[in-house]
Amino acid sequence: MVNTKTGLAEEPSMKILIADDHWVVRESLKQVTKQLSRNFEPIEAADFNEALAILEQDRGIGLMLIDLIMPGFAEFDGLRILRSRFPEIPIVVISIHDDPEYVLDAISHGVIGYIPKTASAEEIIRSLTRVISGEVSFPRHIIERSGLEPGRGGRRGDADGGVDLDVLTSRERDVLALIGEGTPVSKIAIKLSISPQTVRVHLGNAMKKLDLKNREEAIHFAVNNVRALVGGS
Repeated sequence: MVNTKTGLAEEPSMKILIADDHWVVRESLKQVTKQLSRNFEPIEAADFNEALAILEQDRGIGLMLIDLIMPGFAEFDGLRILRSRFPEIPIVVISIHDDPEYVLDAISHGVIGYIPKTASAEEIIRSLTRVISGEVSFPRHIIERSGLEPGRGGRRGDADGGVDLDVLTSRERDVLALIGEGTPVSKIAIKLSISPQTVRVHLGNAMKKLDLKNREEAIHFAVNNVRALVGGS
């Protein structure tokens, strides 16, 4: 069955942890997840310690939405803790910050999405739809506002860290560059005049060549190296 609002096929049951110290924000996000799918089960945490306790007790959490400013959470130190202790759980940041450097710092810490709290319900739905579909969702308009781009180096997997992009074919570069720009697989297929399955094959081949262990690593490599990938095409 397809959700007529999002265009997504109804997803299997998924627990989504919503961590924010403001109950109004939690309630709003709960309503959004219910619009996405009746099979999603939102779970609430009002502070970081409560969120950690839930993650420790329930290994079935499939997605985490978290504010970077709340009791017990030291912003990027908190993200490092989460990525270290629960690397398998995708994280989307919900934040009042709309500063490009702040967004880029969140990306460098391994989140798969960043949603400003100023976003409308429709924008949040679009962002979460993309994340749940296996894509990333970052506010490119914020990143581009100051002319900054992901790829400042310092993370494992950055091209500046010694990865040889010449091992990639031009098509593999194209696919990774478009993924880094936040383009969904379906639109990459249309843009490159190939099938979605062929896009996935090129992505898989690129991952093997670059020693990227999973899709999340591939997405973050692409986001952090858009400029290098496009420049070498």
